[in-house]
Amino acid sequence: MQPLAVELHGLALHLGELVSLRLVASPGPVVVEQRGATCALADLRVIRSDRGVTVASPDGRMRVDLVEHLLAALGGLGVHRGLRICTDDAELPLLDGGALRFAEALRALDLPAEAPPLRVTREATFTRGGSVYRFSPGPSVSLDVAVRFRAPVGEEQACWAGDAEDFVARIAPARTFGWVDEYEALRASGRAAGVDLERVLVFDDHGAVPGCPPAQAGEVARHKLLDLLGDLTLHGGPPRGAVRALAPGHTATHAVVREALDQGVLARAEVGG
Repeated sequence: MQPLAVELHGLALHLGELVSLRLVASPGPVVVEQRGATCALADLRVIRSDRGVTVASPDGRMRVDLVEHLLAALGGLGVHRGLRICTDDAELPLLDGGALRFAEALRALDLPAEAPPLRVTREATFTRGGSVYRFSPGPSVSLDVAVRFRAPVGEEQACWAGDAEDFVARIAPARTFGWVDEYEALRASGRAAGVDLERVLVFDDHGAVPGCPPAQAGEVARHKLLDLLGDLTLHGGPPRGAVRALAPGHTATHAVVREALDQGVLARAEVGG
């Protein structure tokens, strides 16, 4: 018999505190519950997107940080309904640094997979700063990400064709990353108070710093694809069709998706329709 709920506990990357959440199988749309306030996932708004995504309910009663990895697991497994996400904390746990632990928890609930309610309707290209997004209609999900970072990463590319097993095997384990010389600036901005080298990729000019498991081939690009997937999921995605992203970032992605929705490049359908 499958469990009706799974609890997850761990360190919060930005708060630096132990936090927890409970994933509950529940009929209806995906909803988030925090200290008595409840909001449908589709109604949440992005209020911060630097080094992670913070969402809030329209009435301001709910605010949750670092949601993108859980959202990526939802999108990667095709979970668009039947879930209640419960937390009393202001941030979700980092767990493995990617989306694998979230995906395993969702699979334990045996939630139904469905086609995404978002689709690409026509060819379009959007640019935000150094980020470029190209949309093309198609019968199935297709994400492609290309990135270029300073040493020791260089140029990397990752793709995903919407298969849940492939998501769990290749995309979900890719860890969040950064450079050691960015740490002080991040701390000054109120971020990265809980860096755990066992669960993140921290680089210097030569590779992963001591205490940090070395990067796997293409892991940085795969994590950027994971982040893109999580951002798209908040808007009802990933969409049926192709999304090709050059140097995507959270802020750029959410701005582009909103514009694509406004222009009809992306269109929503009823879940399950």
